[in-house]
Amino acid sequence: MKVAVNYHRDSNAALQTVAEIQSNKGDAKAFFASVADVNGCEKLVSSVKKEFGTPTVLICNAGIASRGLSVAETSEQEITKLFTTHTLSAHVLCRLLISDMRTAKRADIVMISCANARKNIANGAPYNMAKAALEALAMTLAKEEREHGIRVNVVVPGLVRTEMGKRLMRARAGIMNIGDLDDTSPFEHVCDPDEVGNVVKFLVSEENTYMTGTRIVCDGGGTIDNNWY
Repeated sequence: MKVAVNYHRDSNAALQTVAEIQSNKGDAKAFFASVADVNGCEKLVSSVKKEFGTPTVLICNAGIASRGLSVAETSEQEITKLFTTHTLSAHVLCRLLISDMRTAKRADIVMISCANARKNIANGAPYNMAKAALEALAMTLAKEEREHGIRVNVVVPGLVRTEMGKRLMRARAGIMNIGDLDDTSPFEHVCDPDEVGNVVKFLVSEENTYMTGTRIVCDGGGTIDNNWY
C-alpha cells in the first residue's frame, strides 16, 4: 500500500499520519501543496506520480469552514474561497488523474461532503453551496466513469472530532472542549475520524464490487434527528 498524504499548513499532522501508515507496514509520504490553487494541484499530482506512479484511489477531503454570516453579509470573495477549496480542487485533481486512472484495472474516487450540504443551515451558504456542488461533481463523474471501471462515491459525516470540528464548535456554540458533547451525541460520543475512514476504506476495497454513485451518511443518525450539526 502506497499513500500520498497532502497537507497545506499542518505538517506535523501529515507526518504523524505518515508514521501511522508506516507502522502498519504501508509506504507513505507527505506532500506539501495547496489544492485551493490550480498550480498547487498540478504540483501535487506531478510529485505524487513521480514518487508512487499514478494513483488508483483519490480521496477529496480538503475543506475550510465559512465565517458563519448570513447571505446578506457574505462577500463574493468568501464564496470564491470556499468553492475553490472544496469543489474546484476536486474537479482539477480528477481532471488531472482520470485519464491515467482509466487504464487501471480498478480505480476509486471518494468525495468527503457534509450533512450540512442537505440541511442548508442558516448562516452557512458558502459552505453549503460548495459541498452541494462537490456532491454534484461526484454524481456526474460516477455516470461518466463507470464504463472505465472507476467507482465514484460520497461519504457524508456530521460533526467529527477533528481540528476543524473543534474550531466550528468554539465559533458557533462557544464549546471549548468538543468532548463535552459526547454525552448528548449518538452512541455517546462525537464521531471519530476513524469511523469515517472505515466507510472510505470499504468503498475503495475489493469488498465494494458494485457500489458507485452512492451517498453514504456517517453521522450517527444526526440527519434523521435533524441535529443542526
